[in-house]
Amino acid sequence: MHNYLDFEKPISDLEGKILELKKLASEDESVNTSDEIARLEVRVRDAMVEIYSKLSPWQKTQVARHPSRPHFLDYSAELFTEFTPLAGDRNFGNDDAIQAGLARFRGTPVAVLGQEKGNDTKSRIKHNFGSPRPEGYRKAIRVMEMADRFSLPLITLVDTAGAYPGVGAEERGQAEAIARSTEMCLNVKVPIVTVVIGEGGSGGAIAIATGNRVFMLEHAIYSVISPEGAASILWRDSTRAKEAASSMKITAEDLKSLGIIDGIIPEPVGGAHRDPASVISRTGTVIADALKDLSGRNGDELRTDRRQKYLNIGRNL
Repeated sequence: MHNYLDFEKPISDLEGKILELKKLASEDESVNTSDEIARLEVRVRDAMVEIYSKLSPWQKTQVARHPSRPHFLDYSAELFTEFTPLAGDRNFGNDDAIQAGLARFRGTPVAVLGQEKGNDTKSRIKHNFGSPRPEGYRKAIRVMEMADRFSLPLITLVDTAGAYPGVGAEERGQAEAIARSTEMCLNVKVPIVTVVIGEGGSGGAIAIATGNRVFMLEHAIYSVISPEGAASILWRDSTRAKEAASSMKITAEDLKSLGIIDGIIPEPVGGAHRDPASVISRTGTVIADALKDLSGRNGDELRTDRRQKYLNIGRNL
């Protein structure tokens, strides 16, 4: 059974009926339900196409946060070989919200960074729900320096609601760590390809997302603050998050039109969680094409291109 979102009730009802019919057929072989099941499956597909063709920004936010959506570890298992995770910031400790390491991507040595949210209670606590602490960003800086030193392309997969705002994180210099990580992204002389695979929240995302090429999955979101946070600030009422999401331009289509991202990776009908293998494969193809496009540029060109990309944002609005 899927974890259904509130706007997926028509799909939930139909798939529930299909399960009942399959159970009935399994209990009584004399009952033939195949025709009715086939008819209902067609209705499910039609309903899913209709619903997902007109998602609102708030509904896309819900899809981006879906608990069954593939996360960093799912992508790394399929896209990279010889993945060697690196831990610790050589200063305070290790942060499991940021995953980092060296790997091969289709035979090419690369450095890899990303946020991992976890997929059950135990792993979510371990990874702090994908919200990094300062030591996570300092680990990212260490890996970026290593990538620069050994001329390794850098691939980053973004999926965080934002950096962890706890007292301990602030005491250890959260803002400074995010700023230095963003600065390192701008300074390295290797190609950086970024994909927002779920949530791209605030400075917690941009700290590893300042790439030469930035892509988003179709139902991912990318924003300076969460809809709930914006509603709390604007109206002192977090329950108006739906209204905030509609005004914030957080969807892939909005950000592509504003020139903030370079492309959108299509998701299966029903979201990435309904067919993880296909969306991970498409993501790999997009990353490979981007790296090929950037491969002919030297370090200075890559750095200049990256800096100019962000200086140009908003100039033509």
